[in-house]
Amino acid sequence: MTPKTNHTNTFIKELPKNFFSGFVVSLIALPLGLGLAIASDAPPISGIIAAIVGGVVVAVIGGSNVTITGPGNGLVIVLLGAITTLGVGDLYQGYLFTLAAIVISGILMLLLGFLKMGRLADFFPASAIEGMLAAIGWGIFAKQFHIMIGHNNEHGSIVKLLAQIPSGLTDLVQNGTIEEMVAAGIGIISLLIMIFYSKIRNPYFQLIPAPMWILILSVGFSYSFGWLNLPFPMDSSYLISIPENVLSNLAFPDFSKALQKEFIVSVFAITLIASIESLLSIKAVDKLDSQSRRSNVNKDLKALGLATSLSGLVGGLNVVTVIARSSVNVNNGATNRSANFFHAFFLVVFILLFQEQLKKIPLAALAAILVYTGYKLATPKTFRKVAKIGKEQIAIFLATLLTTLFTNLITGISVGILSTMVIHMIINKSSILFLTNVFKPNVLLFQEHEEKTYYVNVKYFCSFLNFYRLKNKLDAVPEDQNVIIDFSVCSFVDHTVMEGLENYMDTFLKKGGSIEVIGLDKHGADSKHPFAIRKILPLETLRPIEKYFTRRQASLKATALEYDWSYEAKKSIKTKFLSSFIFFKTREISYFYNKLIDEKDNCSVFDVEFTEGAFVAKEVVKTTVMYIALPDQLPVFSLDKEGLLERIYKLAGFKDISIKNHPDFNRRFFLSGEKKTEIQALFHDDLIFFLESNPYYHVESNGNSLLILKKERLLSVQEIKAMIYFGQQLQTLLKYSLVV
Repeated sequence: MTPKTNHTNTFIKELPKNFFSGFVVSLIALPLGLGLAIASDAPPISGIIAAIVGGVVVAVIGGSNVTITGPGNGLVIVLLGAITTLGVGDLYQGYLFTLAAIVISGILMLLLGFLKMGRLADFFPASAIEGMLAAIGWGIFAKQFHIMIGHNNEHGSIVKLLAQIPSGLTDLVQNGTIEEMVAAGIGIISLLIMIFYSKIRNPYFQLIPAPMWILILSVGFSYSFGWLNLPFPMDSSYLISIPENVLSNLAFPDFSKALQKEFIVSVFAITLIASIESLLSIKAVDKLDSQSRRSNVNKDLKALGLATSLSGLVGGLNVVTVIARSSVNVNNGATNRSANFFHAFFLVVFILLFQEQLKKIPLAALAAILVYTGYKLATPKTFRKVAKIGKEQIAIFLATLLTTLFTNLITGISVGILSTMVIHMIINKSSILFLTNVFKPNVLLFQEHEEKTYYVNVKYFCSFLNFYRLKNKLDAVPEDQNVIIDFSVCSFVDHTVMEGLENYMDTFLKKGGSIEVIGLDKHGADSKHPFAIRKILPLETLRPIEKYFTRRQASLKATALEYDWSYEAKKSIKTKFLSSFIFFKTREISYFYNKLIDEKDNCSVFDVEFTEGAFVAKEVVKTTVMYIALPDQLPVFSLDKEGLLERIYKLAGFKDISIKNHPDFNRRFFLSGEKKTEIQALFHDDLIFFLESNPYYHVESNGNSLLILKKERLLSVQEIKAMIYFGQQLQTLLKYSLVV
C-alpha cells in the first residue's frame, strides 16, 4: 500500500470522530458568531458567514491540522472602531465600508503568507501581547455588560463604558422598565450558566456546551409565552435580527473610502490584529495536537487571507484561527481539517433550518456569553501571572493595556514594543551597546557527531527582536532529537525568549526529543519565575541564593540528592588545585561554581571559567569538569582522542605511548606521559576495553588526582550524569590496576 493510499484510508477511517467534533464545535460557534458580530456593531449573520467561509476554505487549503476558524475576539474592538469611524454615525454604512477594509485586509494577509511572514507574531514582546489581549477583553466586557442588563443604546469609549457600569446598574434597579428587567434577568442567568457550567459533572449534560444551553433555554423561554397565550415581554429591539432569506440579503462591500486615511488605518489595524491572533492561536493549538504535528503557518496565513477576502465580499467578518473553539475541537477527538469543514456545514444547516428560532434569541443572552469571554481575557489571574515574572513585565503589560484602552490597538501595541525596548536598554545600561548587538547574527548550530546531539550557542543578546534567529535553528532540528542551548556567552535573555523556549521544550518532549538550556547560572533575575529576564551579573554580585536558581541548577541540586552528594552553587576562586594539570598550564582560571561533591570517594563535578591566556586568545571559556582525589599515587599521564590537538602535542615533544596488543586503542587514542613503563602497566585490558566502549573524554593524572572533561563548553545535566558514571567506573578500574 502506497503512503498516499494509506493516508486516504486513515482520513476516511477518522471521518466519524471529526464529524462529531465538528458538530460539537458548531454548537459553540453559532452563539459566538452571532455575539461577536453584534459586539462589533455588525449584522449578526456576518459572524456566521465568516465561520462558514473560513471553515470551508481553510479546511481545503490550510496548513494547520486541528484548528477552527471564524470571527475572533481580538478583532471586536478593531471592527467596532472601524464601523463607528468610517460610518460617521451611520452604522450600516460603516459596516459596508468595513467590509471593503476586510477584503483588502485579506489580500494583505495572503501576501504575508506568500512572503513567508508567518513569524510576524515573533516580533512582539510576550507581555505586550498579554496587555493587548487584556485590553481586548476589557473592551468586550465594557460594551457587552450594558447589553446584558438590557441597556442596548450605550455608546462611547471603552473607559467611558466601564465607568458607566455602576450607574447602569443603579438605573436598572431604580428606573428599569419591564423589558429591561426581563433582559437583565436573562443576561444574569446566562452569565451564571457560563460561570458554573464547568461545576456540573454529568457527562451527558456536558455533551452540549454552555453557550448552546443558553440558546436552547432562551429560545424555550420565548416559546413558553406562546404556549401560555401570554404577550412576550420584549420587543424586537431586544432580540437578534436575521433576514428572512439570508442568501438574497447578503451585504456587499463599499470601496468608495478606500483612499481615505481612516480607511487605510483600519485596513492595517485589522490585518495586524488578525495576523497576530491567528498565528498565536495556531502555535497554541499545535501544542494541544495529540499527534504533535507542526502547522505550516505561511500556508495557513494564505488560506486565512483568501477566506477573509471571500467572507468580506459576501458580508462576513474577518476569518481568524480561534483558540477556544480549536481547543474544544481537539478535546472532542478531532484529528484533521475535516472537523473545521463539518463545523461550517452544521452552521449552514442551523441557519437554513432554524431561522425562526434564532430570531427569538435575546441579545442579553449572547452578551452574557461575551461578558464571560471578555472577563477570561482580562481576569485578575493574568495580572498576577505577569507580575510574578518581573516588575518590568507588569510595566510593559500595563503600558500596553492602558494605552489601548485610551487610544486604539495599533497605538497600544506600538507603546508596548517601545516600552519593552526602553526597559531593555535601561537594564543593560547602554542604548548603543544594546542596539549594536541586538540584530547581530548571534546563533550557531552544529551537530556533535559522537552523541548525535545538536548544540546551539547563543551570543550577545537574545530578545524578542532577534528570537526568530534562534527559532530558525530549532525549526531545522528534528523534534525527536536532543538539543542543548548554551547561553553562557549571551549577556541578556528576555522574557519572550524564555517563554518561547518553554514551548519548544514541550513540543520536543512530546516527539521523544529534548531541549536543555545551559549557561544561565551566572545570569541574575528579579524573580523565581522560569520566564524572568536573565542578565549576566558582575562577578562580585553572583549569589547562590535560590532566587537566582535556573532550571539547570535545580536539576543539579536534584542530581546531587539522587547520588547522595552535596551541592554548592556559589563561586570559588580557590583554583590552585587545578593548575598542576597539563590542560590548565597555559590557561588562566577565573573561578569554579555549581559544585557537586562526593565526600565518600573524594570526587567532585563543577563548572569552571577560564581564558586561553594572553598568547593564544582572551576569549572566556566555560566548561564542566570532574575532579577525583586519589588515595594512592599514579603515574602522570594525559589521555585524549587522536586528532589535531594530539598532533600538536607530538610536535611539541610529547610522545604517543602504545599499548601492546591493542592496535585499535593506539589508533583512536593519544596517550602521553614521562614514565612509559608504569603507564603501560596501568592500562590493563579491562581498562582499555572500558575506554574503547565509552564516549571520548580528556582524562589526565597529575599523580595525586584525576581531571576528566568532555568538551570545552558547559555540559547538560544528562551529560554530567554520564560523566559521573564514567569517572566512577574509571576510578574503580584504576584502583584495580594499583592492586594488581
